[in-house]
Amino acid sequence: MTLLIISPDYASHLYPLAAMGRSWQERGERVVVATGPATASIVEEFGYEHLELVLGKGSNPGTIRVEDQPAGEDDLLDGFFQATRNGMVATLMYQARARLHDLMYEPVDAARRVLEIIGQVEPDQILVDHLAFSARVGLHAAGIDYIDAVLGHPSALPLAEAGEVYGYPTAWPTSFTPRSDELEELADLCARVSENFTEEWNRVVVELSPDIGATRSASRVQPRLSENAFSERGRTLVHNYPRELMSADRLRFMPESVFVGASIRDLPGSADVDEWIQSSDAPFVYVSFGSFLSARGDVLKVVVEALRTSGVRAAIAHGSTPVSDLGTLPPDWLVAEFLPQVTLLKHAAAAVSHGGNNSVTEALAFGVPLVVLPFSTDQFAGAAALEQSNLGIVLPPNTATSAELARAIATALDMPAESRELLDALRREQRSSVDLHELTSEHR
Repeated sequence: MTLLIISPDYASHLYPLAAMGRSWQERGERVVVATGPATASIVEEFGYEHLELVLGKGSNPGTIRVEDQPAGEDDLLDGFFQATRNGMVATLMYQARARLHDLMYEPVDAARRVLEIIGQVEPDQILVDHLAFSARVGLHAAGIDYIDAVLGHPSALPLAEAGEVYGYPTAWPTSFTPRSDELEELADLCARVSENFTEEWNRVVVELSPDIGATRSASRVQPRLSENAFSERGRTLVHNYPRELMSADRLRFMPESVFVGASIRDLPGSADVDEWIQSSDAPFVYVSFGSFLSARGDVLKVVVEALRTSGVRAAIAHGSTPVSDLGTLPPDWLVAEFLPQVTLLKHAAAAVSHGGNNSVTEALAFGVPLVVLPFSTDQFAGAAALEQSNLGIVLPPNTATSAELARAIATALDMPAESRELLDALRREQRSSVDLHELTSEHR
């Protein structure tokens, strides 16, 4: 049996997908990953086969830097970082305007390459990142079934029945108070982008399948034109997110889904990191803004100031921000460009994060309370869910002071008993592994 995994060339996307593939690998089955060259080494670490597939102009092997991106992509990435400095609505509007470029990159060529790979590999199952629209449109046009993995907050798959529009957050943390006219402008933009995106999706379907209205073989699903491309999905839907954080109102609109909680990557650790963890019994706080938003060194510096004044030991992954920009660092801290996140979260007393899906779900998988500073996309909805469940403290990254952050960190380190009980329950639930191999066998 063979599993084909399709992922954009981004480490943050590939890690959870690759972890999901363990169910097949552990049975001695073949796992092939189609992704770009930047993350080929991650495929090798997992012991999978790699086939090259380009789904976007940019890439991210683990820490993204503007200067490492190809011409044009560097300006777009720099523009995104600048937008985050102007606040939530400015960032979401910037991302909405870039949506076709980001999510539907050279879709006809990408889709044809996907179909070529399928013909070469002859997979029994296909696992695809939901945001790999250039790949999924090809599967859709060819009538090929697949496992659809939503790696972000579940609102990354908008529910038209609930009036959701892609790119417009389904919930807001209480500390974010945009003006009503700003939200109206954002909603209008997201609606227009959704219409344009759907038109492009349907154009590609027609080009790939000119006989879309003709009778097809009974072995294939009849492709159809979409009313909302952002809501298109595979028959088997998997969410890399805990069901317990979903509201009952939203769950009643959701299609049948599998919630895996967290897809934990299990890769070799670091002797230096293990030694640092064991060097003291004092609790520590893990800090990371992920592979993208570590570029916001100004915010990381405020977090460092808060931790330093609190006298708390810290492990900080500074990413693309030069460590010299963070000011004076205590000698007993662990500070590096990249740190093994899962290893550290197993032992951390709290974590400070941008609210990315991997950071949130992995922290919850080990019962670690969070301080969240969301910048973009679904980070706002995810942060709101943590806040509503009393599992995290949320602050706006551009205006939070070191004193406010210090108070938030202290609160996270001393969570009330009720919140601690929920964290422990989530930890137990998420660490009981979901076997996707078994869950999807009925669709073979």
